[in-house]
Amino acid sequence: MVLGANDGLVSTFCLLMGVAGAAVNPHTLLATAVAGSLAGACSMAMGEWISVQSARELQEKQIASEAEELAASPAEEQEELSLIYQAKGFTQDEAQQIAQRVIHDPASALDTLAREELGINPDDLGGSAMGAATASFLVFLLGAMIPALPMFLAPSSAIVTASAVCSALGLFALGAAIAIFTGKHPLLSGARQLLIGLAAASVTFAIGHVFGVGLGG
Repeated sequence: MVLGANDGLVSTFCLLMGVAGAAVNPHTLLATAVAGSLAGACSMAMGEWISVQSARELQEKQIASEAEELAASPAEEQEELSLIYQAKGFTQDEAQQIAQRVIHDPASALDTLAREELGINPDDLGGSAMGAATASFLVFLLGAMIPALPMFLAPSSAIVTASAVCSALGLFALGAAIAIFTGKHPLLSGARQLLIGLAAASVTFAIGHVFGVGLGG
């Protein structure tokens, strides 16, 4: 969630600073804030849906292939199970007895082979693609609102400053939050995130300025 919000914040902040560098009018900046936030959120949602759905389909294909092998060569699959149980510490006789008992129930055998041989949980398969897409959309949009929303609340002459200040605060806060998972000092993590984000925004602002001057000429 933190990383997704960070993506929304940084990408939207850099986009807005790039457009601001071109010295466009406030109305164009506001339209960019809305379009950029929604476009980024939709892109993240679509990417997450494709990723999760593709993983589910791949796992379903692997399980179906395993089911075909089980139906065609149950003795070979039983031997594979025996070797798996021996690797877990069972004696050869114990492993063979367990594998023989498991293989007699096709449903149980397939479930066991999927878990033990393929490393797949048939009851989960990576979760819901739609749920992942929705979560990505909302989290990205939440991060994008940090640089975008202040532009609608500040006077037209200060929208760039308002966006930059709020983005800087958001970058530091998200960097500090990431420290919870990395174990780094929150101040150092926040400062690092802030510097990287500001550097990226400065680059896009400079490029926007160059293009703006060129188009204006």
